Amino acid sequence: MKSTLWERLARVFGAGTAAPERTEAERILLEADFGVDATDQILDALTRADGDFRIAFERAVVAALAGATLSDGGALARATVAPTIMLVFGVNGVGKTTTLAKLGARLAGGGRSVLFAAADTFRAGAAEQLQIWADRLGVPCVTGTKDPAAVAFDAIAAARARGTDTVLVDTAGRLHTEERLLEELKKVVRVVAKQQPGAPHESLLVLDATVGQNAVHQARTFAEAVPLTGLIVTKLDGTAKGGSVVALERAVKVPIRFLGTGEGLADLEVFDAERYARRLVSQ
Repeated sequence: MKSTLWERLARVFGAGTAAPERTEAERILLEADFGVDATDQILDALTRADGDFRIAFERAVVAALAGATLSDGGALARATVAPTIMLVFGVNGVGKTTTLAKLGARLAGGGRSVLFAAADTFRAGAAEQLQIWADRLGVPCVTGTKDPAAVAFDAIAAARARGTDTVLVDTAGRLHTEERLLEELKKVVRVVAKQQPGAPHESLLVLDATVGQNAVHQARTFAEAVPLTGLIVTKLDGTAKGGSVVALERAVKVPIRFLGTGEGLADLEVFDAERYARRLVSQ
């Protein structure tokens, strides 16, 4: 049977009072993708800790996530004057479109009317995928072969005409290193800002926990290009790379809003640092 993360560290630390073999402890945490800064902070805390090692480890992880826990229970912004505009960013393969559908289901379940905008016009099949989710949820979906900003523009107009409360925009998701993509995303932000006061009201970046430090690089690149209001970390339903959540929050100082824990519409969990720490140390 595989040892949990805290059990592996506890063996290195012994009874929790003697100085550990720090190199081995660092290796364990770095393999779990905590990143160098968070690893140093956690090990410093564990070296000073007394009492139950598992509890000390959980507290150290929570401390490393300082500022990441939201007090709003996962509430998403709502514009004073409808429609509320939410942009969803992320590279292809991270689960961006599925996550947008989960957000739509969450909002609809809370009594808000929702409209999807298929503004990822570069990926073959992206609009069709979002349309399938829209049909399942019974919400309208605006598509088009134009540039992403034009689709977002049309979606806002459609939401106004229908009296729809919230527009969720699925943005282009090619490689984050492509300058053209980033310019397209900036254009989408400019267009929605001109169309609707205060927009975008949410700008959420979806990241894949399984790619570890590459997700940190993606987060930094997107954060430099567009204003972000939160991160959504996906594929946490079995990964050993859960430490990347800690590294992400520390790297870009953008709050983690949700965790994706599966493929179902209900598999979107409001992020809570203490609950996350308990689950992480037991993996």
